[in-house]
Amino acid sequence: MNSKILTYITIACIGFINCIHAQKKSLEIIKIDEGSGSFFIKGGKGHENDTITVYYHKPKNLTPKSKILMVIPGAGRNGDDYRDSWIEASEKYNILILSPSYPEKQYAYEGYHLGGLVENLGSRKGITFKKNSNQVFMDEDIVKFKPNTDASLWIYPDFDRIFMIAKKSIKSKQKKYDMFGHSAGGQILHRFALIHPNSKANRILASNAGSYTLSSMNTTLPYGIKNSGITKRDLKKSFKKKLVVFLGELDNEGEKGGKILRSKTTDKQGTHRLARGAFFYNDSKEMATILNAKFNWKLVIVAGVGHNQREMAKAAAIYLYDAKQ
Repeated sequence: MNSKILTYITIACIGFINCIHAQKKSLEIIKIDEGSGSFFIKGGKGHENDTITVYYHKPKNLTPKSKILMVIPGAGRNGDDYRDSWIEASEKYNILILSPSYPEKQYAYEGYHLGGLVENLGSRKGITFKKNSNQVFMDEDIVKFKPNTDASLWIYPDFDRIFMIAKKSIKSKQKKYDMFGHSAGGQILHRFALIHPNSKANRILASNAGSYTLSSMNTTLPYGIKNSGITKRDLKKSFKKKLVVFLGELDNEGEKGGKILRSKTTDKQGTHRLARGAFFYNDSKEMATILNAKFNWKLVIVAGVGHNQREMAKAAAIYLYDAKQ
């Protein structure tokens, strides 16, 4: 091969490699301007080649002492819409909004809703959708879960990382951040508080989740925490977190919005979201009593609201940031 051609190829390859490294590095170097926008970060361990889009809203009067709220979207992964639901509150209460969007192709149900706690779901043949309804039925004899106890592969560490990246960008003095998640986001956040208590998250509002992981050590993931590596000592830390099970009064048997999972085990929690949320809270409180643990969790039911993320967001803003509360 001609030496000049070889040199050109070598230079091109080095340039391409340097470009790739520069792009990956630039994902972590972000700028947050006033108003609404977005930035990109790379995924966590196991997703280093994937990109997470973080939608934000920075109010015009933001200061280093302003609070930071992370909003976790539902199954649609539409962080832009969830961010938009908080713009009015962002300006009113002077809080920075961060809403990460995880691409479904790289973060399937087990990687998003279940946070990576299970590695696979087995056969999809065990999943059926009831026509003209929001009911999704899962045959537990066909669909099998494989617990993943490697905490570094869960999505939960991403949240602290996003907070720290944003905090650095705006020169915030906040040491903690608040969280709100609706529907699938509510699933993520109750599991986040239960299974990953050593985070910088302060108040965690898990809203209108479709199903729950209980604190039972006799039931395997994702229904309980058996084989998860979580100990009684860990549970005591979890119960100290400021988790709020935030439910819509009308997200009951009459609600047709959003998909809801039905299966033999999940139906033991109830057959609709309001019942399941109340069951999860009461079951957790009972476990805390058995462990003689301090229990900081709360159950809040929002009157007149069903499975509506915008209305739940309005109620959450008042709950979190209205000085009268």
